[in-house]
Amino acid sequence: MEIRGALTLRKRQVLIFFVLLGLSETGPESVRYSVAEEKEIGSFVANLARDLGLGVGELSSREARIVSDDNEKHLHLNLLTGDLLLNERLDREELCGSTEPCVLHFQVLLQNPLKFFLVELHIKDINDHSPTFLDKEILLKISESTTLGTKFLMESAQDLDIGSNSLQNYTISPNSHFSVKVQDSGDGEIYPELVLDRMLDHEKEPELRLTLVALDGGSPPRSGTTSVLIEVLDINDNAPKFPQKLYEVQVLEDTAIGSWIITTLAKDLDAGNYGKISYIFFHASEDIRKTFEINSTSGEVHLRSSLDFEAIQSYTINIQATDGGGLSEKCTLLIKVLDVNDNAPEVTMSSITNRVPENSPQTLVAVFSIRDQDSGDNGRMVCSIQDDLPFILKPTLKNFFTLVTEKALDREMRDKYSITITVTDMGTPRLKTEHNITVLVSDVNDNAPAFTQTSYTLFIPENNSPALHIGSVSATDRDAGANAQITYSLLQPQDPSLPLDSLVSINADNGHLFALRALDFEALQAFEFLVGVTDHGSPALSSQALVRVQVLDANDNVPFVLYPLQNGSAPCTELVPRAAEPGYLVSKVVAVDSDSGQNAWLSYQLLKATEPGLFSVWAHNGEVRTARLLSERDAAKHRLLLLVRDNGEPPLSASVTLHVLLVDGFSQPYLPLPEAAAEAAQTDPLTVYLVIALASVSSLFLFSVLAFIAVRLCRRGRSGLVGGCSVPEGHFPGHLVDVSGTGTLSQSYQYEVCLMGGMGTDEFKFLQPIIPSLPVHDTGRNIEENENFRNSSGFNVQYKV
Repeated sequence: MEIRGALTLRKRQVLIFFVLLGLSETGPESVRYSVAEEKEIGSFVANLARDLGLGVGELSSREARIVSDDNEKHLHLNLLTGDLLLNERLDREELCGSTEPCVLHFQVLLQNPLKFFLVELHIKDINDHSPTFLDKEILLKISESTTLGTKFLMESAQDLDIGSNSLQNYTISPNSHFSVKVQDSGDGEIYPELVLDRMLDHEKEPELRLTLVALDGGSPPRSGTTSVLIEVLDINDNAPKFPQKLYEVQVLEDTAIGSWIITTLAKDLDAGNYGKISYIFFHASEDIRKTFEINSTSGEVHLRSSLDFEAIQSYTINIQATDGGGLSEKCTLLIKVLDVNDNAPEVTMSSITNRVPENSPQTLVAVFSIRDQDSGDNGRMVCSIQDDLPFILKPTLKNFFTLVTEKALDREMRDKYSITITVTDMGTPRLKTEHNITVLVSDVNDNAPAFTQTSYTLFIPENNSPALHIGSVSATDRDAGANAQITYSLLQPQDPSLPLDSLVSINADNGHLFALRALDFEALQAFEFLVGVTDHGSPALSSQALVRVQVLDANDNVPFVLYPLQNGSAPCTELVPRAAEPGYLVSKVVAVDSDSGQNAWLSYQLLKATEPGLFSVWAHNGEVRTARLLSERDAAKHRLLLLVRDNGEPPLSASVTLHVLLVDGFSQPYLPLPEAAAEAAQTDPLTVYLVIALASVSSLFLFSVLAFIAVRLCRRGRSGLVGGCSVPEGHFPGHLVDVSGTGTLSQSYQYEVCLMGGMGTDEFKFLQPIIPSLPVHDTGRNIEENENFRNSSGFNVQYKV
């Protein structure tokens, strides 16, 4: 009975809730159905899609669902057929108790777009309960002096059914003293009264035992019985009397168990046993007997169990006072329960989306309802969320809300939100309920991968091994998942002549760069190309960076001597006058190195000389000079071995041989060195023939030129020498020759020419013709041509720096 009363009160609250919803300006449409109780699970109720004017497929596409206030799943909606089916057996008495009509309220929620439909399900009663008496035996004490027609109130039966299926009649077992009459209490309930039809005789029958039968109106009818024990007493002519017929009292619902409520005291004028009064709850329901108790002697009413305003707001209790003679009187006790704020608000989620895509504005996150079982200010509620979140609450119907995004979200700034829905009532003290929702922001490919640097500079030594790892490029993507997976690639170079595919390769997964072949600094000193990175999103995004590769020089080239040439031809002989001062420039060794940097820094060293201490070489420019004054005792012919070495690690070197001839003056005939003669003897015969032919042709021309020069010199000179020419004596200054970092000549050469006599062959000595500086390769070629010219014409060509 207590459960039934609580359910009755809850259904009334639900009914009031939906009546208020119906009065809303945006009130939803309403549909009504009925079904008999105790039907099988899955029984058909109605086709909801047809009644709401919706297509069957529309229920599924709009994500239709059933939402009830008590969050119980009584019904099931088949989204494929639109049928509304029973999800459980419905017990009208359990759901509604004595409330009539018994109506279940629920809503049909269409989420996209959002729309509500109110549905009422009327549950029809069936005769599934028999009348029952709370007491198995009723005890009546009746005086033998009781007059005929006296009526005795008896405990009524209880029937959970309603209407025609409820309690309709009472009968009593056949006897000669009593009959039963059915009385209406005025509130729809009936109770039996036992009527004395024949006088009692205590001496003949001190007690009687009868059977009281309660019948309902079902088909077939159900019945319940109880035993009535009648004790015949002696005469008692005064019944108990209450001071008032109605007692009213107010009790807070949080009153402690065992607390005193009220005392109902009756008085009896009889003395002795007839004046002793006992108190009982008369015609009390099971809820009343569980909640309250009365002291049978004092009439004090105490609280037996806790009160709940949300379940039952008031109790009407009939109290019967009976004296020792069996006479009784009753009064009514009305107990009103006062509400206290003892129920926190409740949040019921109807729909929730835990993952929201970024860059999507105004996205529905959740649909929920709130309620508070308290009343008045205790039941008024305020709903809110945190202020610093990009979400807003929108009220739809009364106590229904939707949670949507305020603007487009950015996963890269924040990928998860914890939203706390706070519902606070207006009672004293205020109670609140918090419901937490976690919303994950799903990624959209809105960020292109980015390199950690806009450009990279890598260094690789020349002569590297193939497949050498020369460096790496790195890029990051702020997206997640497949949108953040990146692939590296080489882009086509702007210079079509650059064979990039044969120079480097890149690992597509980690950006490591590898050299595909050995590089030569002298052929390729630097190159640059673009590297691209692309993510795996849809659509894919990409970016690029510039990579510069510089080849580091290795000391892999030996110094090359430009002068004097060491090409196997006749050696060059430098003439030095014996009158030369110390520091006289004999010659200059000119060399180059194809390397760069310190690998091309050259130094010169005199390794071996015919006469040590006579000549010296400057280490930085290769100039060979006299170290002291020359004397007559010094040998006429000298052979110098010089070493040219670079500054690499390890250093590489080349050697050069220089021949020096000491003369008293530049008119002294040049004596061929033995080595030159030996080399000339080994010349190829064909070369000899070519030289002889060339010498024959050249001799005619040179003879004419020499004759012309001799005539001119003899006219100017005052010397008595026959067939000779004057030669300046003393130091002959020449221009210095320097070797730069690349080994090229930077000064002009001067030559001195003189026709000499006293030997079987005439020779030319070239002096002081000024010529411009030549490139390295041209200089070597000219030197070689001059050497060939001397050898072929029989003239000695001597270089002077």
